[in-house]
Amino acid sequence: MSEAELSQDISIDAFWNALYIDGEWESPGDRDRLDVTNPATGEKVTEVPAATAEDVDRAYEAAVSAQEEWEQVTPDERAAVVRRVADLIDEYEAEIREILAVESGAAKPRQDIEHGGTVTFVHDAASFAFRASGGHNQSKIPGKENIIQKEPVGVVGVISPWNVPLKLSIRAVAPAIALGNSVVLKPARETSISGGLLLARLFEEAGLPDGVLNVVTGKGSEAGDRVAAHPDSDVIAFTGSTPVGQLVGRNAVDHFAFPALELGGNNPHVVLEDADLDQAVAAGTFGSFWNQGQVCISINRHLVHESIYDEYVERLAERAAELEIGDPTDDDVVIGPIINEAQRDEMIEYVEQTLDQGATLEAGGDYEDLFVEPTVLSDATNDMAAACNEHFGPIAPVIPFSDDEEAVELANATEYGLAASVHSEDRGRARDVADQIDAGMVHVNDQTVNVEPHVPFGGMKDSGMGRYNGEWIIDEFTEVKWTSVQREPREYLF
Repeated sequence: MSEAELSQDISIDAFWNALYIDGEWESPGDRDRLDVTNPATGEKVTEVPAATAEDVDRAYEAAVSAQEEWEQVTPDERAAVVRRVADLIDEYEAEIREILAVESGAAKPRQDIEHGGTVTFVHDAASFAFRASGGHNQSKIPGKENIIQKEPVGVVGVISPWNVPLKLSIRAVAPAIALGNSVVLKPARETSISGGLLLARLFEEAGLPDGVLNVVTGKGSEAGDRVAAHPDSDVIAFTGSTPVGQLVGRNAVDHFAFPALELGGNNPHVVLEDADLDQAVAAGTFGSFWNQGQVCISINRHLVHESIYDEYVERLAERAAELEIGDPTDDDVVIGPIINEAQRDEMIEYVEQTLDQGATLEAGGDYEDLFVEPTVLSDATNDMAAACNEHFGPIAPVIPFSDDEEAVELANATEYGLAASVHSEDRGRARDVADQIDAGMVHVNDQTVNVEPHVPFGGMKDSGMGRYNGEWIIDEFTEVKWTSVQREPREYLF
């Protein structure tokens, strides 16, 4: 198949079994191949090459060479390429939705947010080409001008996850490219298409020069480790679990690359006794069960005042039992499959341990194949397995508290600090509680699954370092340079 034919077909049935290095689609040859599997049916969708360390080295070589010229391209030309990608995502909406459903088990509610949110993010990223502004500072030395510039860092290595693959890949790739950097992208092996090769097709069709974006599919233990440890990386943007993020961060700093790490969460949903219960339950349902709970900012724990605890549990269990489970290609389905057996087994083990520890099963608790029922657990405590661990599934342990002080104490009793939410009809009181929660993002009278392209996204404590979006990602993908100009003769001390 020719390169033109490759770039014109982005359906799930297209030929995806290739690496994308320096503008070339490279067939697997004698490399190992990895299966891409539909989690809803267990059927093999396609294969992708398992990139070697040598493949990653060639990708970085291409990225270094291409970046030198891409940096010199005018901001409006860079912005035009990125805007064209946003237009293509809209143009290929049907094909992209099918890829998300078939490859990663995305039901329609996730497709809606991932597709629409990605378009918004990419349009915003296009503006970064003009927003990397510097400035002038006064000097204490007569006749001196201080000029502050922001320049591209160079090469950005991106290692992206499988849970919201298109959006979480492109939120790093598009800003990096708009700002004049080049990219080596290693997607999660489960979502090699939607998190990687799809982006290569889109940027290629948008007219991005060869080598500015390179995509290497493969195993984290080989291709991923080499991306993180490559000496030509200037930034490593990683989204994933905290244990893996710690390894990635160590690999990055060994060669002085900046580690932009968005890691795990154990996010509390705090419901005070004066909350609007309808709203609190609606928010809790969405925040726990969107995308089967497979998102770093999902609600991991429901902390509910003891005076409304029983009613909250009853309503949440009713809502959970009503959610449609099934094949994500069906528009009526809300709960699709878990990504793989390992993830399913881990979350089911957390549920079983929590029940053994004394919790009560109010809804769900069972599974068939990779379909896990939305599960509500009452009589839970903060130290039970489904509460103290990031369960990353459709599981809602509900924990009572007696007053605001205890709510804050419970919310903060975790090594994570990514997101939180607080409900109260007294917004001032809710804000007081929110201000005491150690999290990078706290939402009053809402739930934790919130992302907007112009506000900072990231966490405290073991939830990572750095921030995505807006001026914050601009800072991370650019270097600050100080140039001084002495405009009149200067007198020196000797």
